[in-house]
Amino acid sequence: MIEHISAVSKGMNTESTAGDHKIVIDEPASMGGTDEGANPLGTLLASLAGCENAIANFVAKEIDFDLQGIEFDVKGELDPNGMMGKGDVRPYFQSITVNAKVHTSESDERIQELQEKVDARCPVFTTMAAADVDMQANWAKA
Repeated sequence: MIEHISAVSKGMNTESTAGDHKIVIDEPASMGGTDEGANPLGTLLASLAGCENAIANFVAKEIDFDLQGIEFDVKGELDPNGMMGKGDVRPYFQSITVNAKVHTSESDERIQELQEKVDARCPVFTTMAAADVDMQANWAKA
């Protein structure tokens, strides 16, 4: 499987095409952008939530889990000095916390089983973990 996008940038604004879908990434005016889309880091966190959701749906079918939906709240922490080339600071997230409220009739134990399987199989989650980002996942019944 190969993922592919094309992109055209103008200033801080990048308009990407993934298949038939347009994705606009930008910065707020305070950072020199036009605020026409989410910033790259916000987009990355949204990708994490989207990937976790997709994998959760795959896994739920495999383990006969009653998945009715998930609400995600994802927070990433980083030192902006790394992006700005200052000091010996890595330019990516130090930690990411994924709080998920799972709509289901299943038990807490089954929710934890789902979370463990999803976190182990989600390409975005595992990429972050492989980059030594401290990944905290907290899934609970809604």
